[in-house]
Amino acid sequence: MSDAATGPIRIAIVDDQQLVRAGFRMVIDSQPDMSVQVEASDGEQALRELARVPVDVVLMDVQMPNLDGIEATRRLTALEHSPKVVVLTTFDNDEYVVAAISAGASGFLLKDAQPEDLLAALRTVYRGDAVIAARSTRRLLQHVGPMLAGASTVERPQLPDDLTPREVEVLAAMAHGLSNTEIAQKLFVSEATVKTHVGRVLAKTGSRDRVQAVVFAYQTGLVQPEDLLGG
Repeated sequence: MSDAATGPIRIAIVDDQQLVRAGFRMVIDSQPDMSVQVEASDGEQALRELARVPVDVVLMDVQMPNLDGIEATRRLTALEHSPKVVVLTTFDNDEYVVAAISAGASGFLLKDAQPEDLLAALRTVYRGDAVIAARSTRRLLQHVGPMLAGASTVERPQLPDDLTPREVEVLAAMAHGLSNTEIAQKLFVSEATVKTHVGRVLAKTGSRDRVQAVVFAYQTGLVQPEDLLGG
């Protein structure tokens, strides 16, 4: 995202519905710190355009013709200087959410999100935090948690030995969808301290961002899906 450090956040919108793209574009382009650089109606077109025009964040629909959002996300995030990908989803396609975040998406956003939630999500992902509407995140995790827990293959990953007890606490809180502010309040520490812990958790678990760390937490069994039922 270095190229955009002195300019607007560069956004791509990938959705097969023109009206959806137009609506998102109108909201995003109304902001002085954002600019839509690319629009695409399917994954193939998105990959072609993004090879030509660099962006910082991609809003990616899942169900599209030719090349779906999951495979497009996988190919994008495999690139050396890949943009962040935010998956657009609804509650009735949980399996797509799991597949997309496993493919490297940095987060997810409900398609019927309020404009202010959309804008906040884009800014948050751009900063690298990948916390998107914590309340919605918790609700989505209740749906997809069991699938994340069952998505690990024969060998379940183990928590790294060098994770400190406090870092394990932070990882568990992240997996419950808590923001840095909420984690700080829960653990009675400063947000700066939480941010440091989160950075160490990402490094030690080999997670490219916060969402990938959440996937890891479920796959190791650190957090059980039923833990969220009261959340």
